[in-house]
Amino acid sequence: MKTGCSTFTRREGLRLVGTTIAGAGLGFAKPLAALPKRPGMKKALMFGMVKTEGALLDKFRMLKEIGFEGVELDSPGFDVKEVLDARDQTGLQICGVVDSVHWKQTLSDPDPAVRAAGLEGLRTALRECRQYGGSSVLLVPAVVNKQVSYADAYVRSQAEIRKALPLAAELRIKIAVENVWNQFLLSPLEAARYVDEFRSPWLGWHLDIGNLITFGWPEHWINVLGKRIVKLHIKEFSRKKRDEQGLRAGFNVNLGEGDCDWPSVMKALDAVGFRGWGSAEVAGGGREQLADVADRMTRIFES
Repeated sequence: MKTGCSTFTRREGLRLVGTTIAGAGLGFAKPLAALPKRPGMKKALMFGMVKTEGALLDKFRMLKEIGFEGVELDSPGFDVKEVLDARDQTGLQICGVVDSVHWKQTLSDPDPAVRAAGLEGLRTALRECRQYGGSSVLLVPAVVNKQVSYADAYVRSQAEIRKALPLAAELRIKIAVENVWNQFLLSPLEAARYVDEFRSPWLGWHLDIGNLITFGWPEHWINVLGKRIVKLHIKEFSRKKRDEQGLRAGFNVNLGEGDCDWPSVMKALDAVGFRGWGSAEVAGGGREQLADVADRMTRIFES
């Protein structure tokens, strides 16, 4: 089966498309000490989830104390010196940054000036990520809507990203495309093709687990994307809440209490050899609530 720049044998196609890994519930009552270890998985938090007052240093220190190893920052949005000081004083790593202009100044916009601004935002994020000591920039590559066709979004976004790849290679920072509700790259086979067509080690995938659940199964995406996965967003989703209260209400559920089959997700990650950062993207809160998130992530990673 030919797909983009990748050639799949029939056997590989059956493995990628048809594999389903069975799993049980998380069993959060199980003591942490009794859980098996999965070394190499690292816990981070999107910084916007921190809902406490105080200086950046105080927030970094709190996250480190409750069990997070890293944090994911928006770019632009912070004073670089303040971030570096807080990082160095606490040991909390900046694992990566989010290109915070990618929704407003999309790389698929019909206006070349808007696309140029979006490209500059991506380049800024790459530079800041390098300064912070991170390894990837999360990018929403395109948005499909009434004014932007699927085909145009595909072509335009790839053209703009290619302009940023030389800088990514120079800085040794990966551009990690995320699956979001942007009506674009709606299947794992297409997502793999999109990445492969760049023929670059500096372009990969930031897999958001929770965003997939309303229309699919995350483990199926993991089986297909494999080594293309750069980082994870750890998020939960309830189809029941979606059906009863509306689409976005599906996110209003604690980690481990929705419809994500986390043991199957972790087994799929094991199968493709993923070890690295997972950042929680949750409702957020203060110290107690975030400590609970960190604990739930530990149980997920060791399920």
